Amino acid sequence: MKFQVLSIIGHAPHPLTGELPTAADRLAEVIEVGVAAERLGFDAYAIGERHAGAFLSSSPTVILGALAARTRRIKLLTGVTVVAILDPVRVAEDYATLDQISRGRIELVIGKGAEAGHFDLFGLDEERQWDLQREKYELLRRLWSEENVDWEGEFRAPLKDVTTVPRPYAGLPRVWHGSATSLNSPELAAKHGDPLFTANAIQPRAAYAKLIDHYRERFEAYGHDPARAHVAAGSGGLLIAGTAEQAVTRYKDLYEARVRQSFKPHLAGKAGYNTPFRTIEDAIADGPQLIGSAQQIIDKILGYHEVYRHDLQSVSVDGFGLPAGEQVELLQRFAEEIAPVVRREAPTTLWE
Repeated sequence: MKFQVLSIIGHAPHPLTGELPTAADRLAEVIEVGVAAERLGFDAYAIGERHAGAFLSSSPTVILGALAARTRRIKLLTGVTVVAILDPVRVAEDYATLDQISRGRIELVIGKGAEAGHFDLFGLDEERQWDLQREKYELLRRLWSEENVDWEGEFRAPLKDVTTVPRPYAGLPRVWHGSATSLNSPELAAKHGDPLFTANAIQPRAAYAKLIDHYRERFEAYGHDPARAHVAAGSGGLLIAGTAEQAVTRYKDLYEARVRQSFKPHLAGKAGYNTPFRTIEDAIADGPQLIGSAQQIIDKILGYHEVYRHDLQSVSVDGFGLPAGEQVELLQRFAEEIAPVVRREAPTTLWE
């Protein structure tokens, strides 16, 4: 298995102290943790994209550019690129430029995004979100794989004899399809023979297994080699302690305060927005959160792997308000105590 660190660059007050770092300090922290992730042997570092709510990730290309300049090996991903609200020509140009700067380390994870407000912000009809995503992704794919493109669609002006520059570094970059609640993304991924990135962050395991099973079934039905149906899975945050009891003692107030802070009453009952694992004990026992001893986290990831057969596991350490030093300490423990065991027990051909 491969391992990724994800930041959606949350910028909410600390759930216990109320302290709020400056935007400059928070962005610097994200970049420093990304540099540390490469040093610690993680395979990828991902930056989210949010245009509403308490986040600083509205310009992921800028952050990824800074990371490309500070790193040499680690893959640089998005998590997700909200292609439904963006101009595919601009996406093709921006990420091909990053692909050149990083010498082929850029991969996109596309999705409709988790914040409903961005459709209004960009003057788009949220009811057409899946139509927007499908059309814009298929145009992006053509712009990256073809030159002298002629195209006409519903959501932007026609193109005539267009070749976007720069071209990608070494052919079509890999594009994952982010999937949290709907079968639309697994279907689009399967159609094009692309990999699937399931959120695995809030809902019980069965909800995500349904999406993955649909993807694998449709991937083969479209005529693609099932061995190429790569899957990645997120998680609801990483907190490591010596034992489960120590994890509860150290992180209970922090975890449960953050859950209360992020709860969206107007979206109560809508899948993908509010975690049902509201106590840390529930999260350790049944949630996708990776909380507890190193062995508990190993067992949980391998338990998910039995169901998902995933190739890439994503972790996040900056969602609870921990200082950067403690975030890096958690990543180091993961790299030393957890990753080697899971890599051995769940081998993959991804990025080999």
